[in-house]
Amino acid sequence: MKIPQEEYAPYFSGYINLIDTEKKSIIESLKESQNKFESVLSNLPKEKQSFAYAEGKWTIKELIQHIIDTERVFCYRALCFARNDTTSLPGFDQDLFVNNDSANDRDYQDLLDEMAVLRKSTIQLYKSFSEEALLRIGVASENKMSVRALGYLFSGHQIHHLNVVKERYL
Repeated sequence: MKIPQEEYAPYFSGYINLIDTEKKSIIESLKESQNKFESVLSNLPKEKQSFAYAEGKWTIKELIQHIIDTERVFCYRALCFARNDTTSLPGFDQDLFVNNDSANDRDYQDLLDEMAVLRKSTIQLYKSFSEEALLRIGVASENKMSVRALGYLFSGHQIHHLNVVKERYL
């Protein structure tokens, strides 16, 4: 089923539209995007791992950490919304996170392993949600978002950044 626009802020449509929500379940999308991510990034030469394609752009290590951080923040949102918590959740500043993550000092394989473990956790979280819970909507960053839309957003966000890596880093 196509996810109705009312379930997410227009800002996120670019990510969600990267997923065929009519043919793939959230779980299938999560697994597929992670597999693509690993196939492209698992054997990256060491000199590319801390490479940024332009001044002020993130390195691949920072980009991976950004995907991890975003998925963690958004999983918390999904959990709150699924549990019918009506608290309006704050946004997060992705640039502040990247500027303080020390990703370039981390072991590259550790970053990839962390992403794989996190994705397994995200899949388990989504397997625990009922159909009713997937349709619940909460507010974060002053925008409405359904648990279902968040599930597809994880894959779309990862694919978006993977496309950037292919276009500008490799």
